[in-house]
Amino acid sequence: MALTSFPAQHPQRAQLHNEVHARPPEALTAPVAITHIVMWADAAEREASRAHLTQLLRDQHLPLPGADSTHLRVDLGPFRLRWELHTEFVSWTFMAPLAADGFGQREPQGAIEAVPREWLAGLPGQCLCSLHLWLLPMQKFGDVALVPQVLREDSLVACTVADGHGEVFTDFALHADGCSRMVLLAGAMTPRRLGRLVQRLLEIETYRMAALLGLPAAREAATVLASAERELAALANAIRSADRDSEPVLLDRLTRLAGQVESQYAATHSRFSASSAYFELVDTRIRDIAESRLAGMQTIGEFMDRRLSPARSTCAWVVRRQDGLSQRVSRMSNLLRTRVEIEQQQSSQALLAAMNQRQDLQLKLQSTVEGLSVAAITYYIVGLVSYLAKGAQKIGWPLSPESTAAVAIPLVAGSVWWSLRRLHQRMFRNRH
Repeated sequence: MALTSFPAQHPQRAQLHNEVHARPPEALTAPVAITHIVMWADAAEREASRAHLTQLLRDQHLPLPGADSTHLRVDLGPFRLRWELHTEFVSWTFMAPLAADGFGQREPQGAIEAVPREWLAGLPGQCLCSLHLWLLPMQKFGDVALVPQVLREDSLVACTVADGHGEVFTDFALHADGCSRMVLLAGAMTPRRLGRLVQRLLEIETYRMAALLGLPAAREAATVLASAERELAALANAIRSADRDSEPVLLDRLTRLAGQVESQYAATHSRFSASSAYFELVDTRIRDIAESRLAGMQTIGEFMDRRLSPARSTCAWVVRRQDGLSQRVSRMSNLLRTRVEIEQQQSSQALLAAMNQRQDLQLKLQSTVEGLSVAAITYYIVGLVSYLAKGAQKIGWPLSPESTAAVAIPLVAGSVWWSLRRLHQRMFRNRH
């Protein structure tokens, strides 16, 4: 069936499908010298690494890497290069043929001896890991004195790998050239399987160093956490005996402490999360090499369990302290805010009660004033009625001015009171 007859394709389908084939292992045959360099780089430096690779390939008149490429394998004659672009670092793996003669009499050369020195010194980023690995056939070099030549006997780690088809020797130490070292004696393995084994050994060293980047951050965070915990304890004691006037100050201090804790958590969370993922990758790669004990020597897994576990536990412990401190600060902040809000509500209720009392007094005073107003208005109106009655007598009004005023007083007072009442009711309705 033609592809055009299929439904619409997801734009990332091909990329996701080919992800399982990304960074395939290099097929290797002993003997060979390998130098693995990991450069810790930010986004700009990772992009610069592609330009740096392009420069080397252009000088050799070789095809250049694509703008979106994340890995490349290329044969440059004296050595082969494997370039990989990762999320936080860039790895450069150099492979060069190793002369089989004379290994027992002198220290072998690393693969970087064949790499242009000026170009090598200009690798973008900061070197996090550099490892020399020598891959040798077991049947020829199985009895060679490896320890005095390239490794330190006091920290030697050795084991069989690949279900007994190979032997690995390393000391996890930095030597005079700034590189760690590893020797792999390969038995009867296909080049592909041998390449996978070498890649896993290189990744163990890479991910080990990347995982340990969380340790300095954990130590620095522990110092800040200790200070924050002391501040929180002091605030807790102060809150217990605080009065109403000091509570706003304590709340401000607690808010500042919460900001400090959350700021540190945000600054270190990504590093600790990445370290946790790298620690898990180290565990996975150690399981993948299928190691077993060799002549009573300490295996790589045992070495990592003893030496790497404290750093892993320290990072995990700091993360737990950060979470616990953040929760305690949040609980105390909520408690203090609730206390302040309750006191504010009590103050508001007291203020409302005082306002109601003043309003009652104002209503009583207003009623008194309204009574006086009714009397005053009635007095003036009745006076006018009296003057009117005096004038009306001349035209036949039967009552005297005094009698007319007496009759008018209740009528006028009632009318004035009723009018004021209607006015108050109308104003009340308009207000509501």
